[in-house]
Amino acid sequence: MSTLFSPVTLRGLTARNRLWVAPMCQYSATDGVPQEWHHTHLAQFASGGAGVVMAEATAVSPAARISPEDTGLWTDAQRDAWAPIAAAIRARGALAGVQLAHAGRKASTWSPFSGRRGSVGIDEGGWPTLAPSAMAFDGFAEPVALDIAGIDATVRDFAAAARRAVDAGFQVIEIHAAHGYLLHQFLSPLSNQREDEYGGPLENRARLLLRIVDAVRDAAPDVVLFVRFSASDWAPGGWSIEETTTVAGWASEHGADLFDISSGGLVAHQSIVPGPGYQVGFASAVRQGAGVPVSAVGLITGAVQAERLIAEGQADAVMAGREWLRDPHFALRAASELGVEIDYWPKQYLRARPA
Repeated sequence: MSTLFSPVTLRGLTARNRLWVAPMCQYSATDGVPQEWHHTHLAQFASGGAGVVMAEATAVSPAARISPEDTGLWTDAQRDAWAPIAAAIRARGALAGVQLAHAGRKASTWSPFSGRRGSVGIDEGGWPTLAPSAMAFDGFAEPVALDIAGIDATVRDFAAAARRAVDAGFQVIEIHAAHGYLLHQFLSPLSNQREDEYGGPLENRARLLLRIVDAVRDAAPDVVLFVRFSASDWAPGGWSIEETTTVAGWASEHGADLFDISSGGLVAHQSIVPGPGYQVGFASAVRQGAGVPVSAVGLITGAVQAERLIAEGQADAVMAGREWLRDPHFALRAASELGVEIDYWPKQYLRARPA
């Protein structure tokens, strides 16, 4: 029996296996609207046997975009463009998910394809950025500190985006609270220097995230809800695995179903030594400490490696990224390597299934 290819059920919705596609930004949208590229990109992973296919960080407002080419869910036109993409994922047997995000002080930046780095100037199509405190990410423009009205508007933006996501046919929503984006900025004392009810003690720094979990759960009561955390800032005095574990427990009580555990991204002076499965220990710590389901990420590239970490109880699922880009049929290959019989090989590809 394979644990990696055993189904898992969350909030009454079952994923056919535990090898999932992590959200990966494509920087290929027009006015927040996904294009044919997104359709082909995401549908191929479902054909390739993924259990969950998570669409990229999708902005909840124009100011929430990482770059001008980010996808969005702040308009009905964007919702309608996402609908056939979500339908294509579902039709191929995977659960369709989308990550809702606000980039905060890391918004309004040049895409990786532009050949430029740093913030996009206002006169070049950029926009003022927002953050818990007026502290810039290294090399980026200084953000404006959100006031209470701006915080309330952000909560409403996440709720409205969640409603559009459900209307578009997404079955899973992930709230992005990692990689140095807005919600992570509120969580970490390195970027949150506020002196009001959203700064200082942990319960204050976590307040915005928990309000958004509540708002998304109210807007989409039946959706499976993930939260992505960076479990460590990899920098002295930063957000820690202990705080991640505590807040994951709180978010679970507020209605989150699973926690997608990554790390880093908040500050340029982070000190990371990557290696195979280097973030799995964070996922395992949150799973054990908070008693919640988790997915693991970080240089998980092989079937045996993924099978082992699920079998050993380190995580409930694997979120892979680059390996799916290298091989959009990663799950089909992994099943063959593990000797697992699955009934969702596309009939059009059966002639290629190993004997």
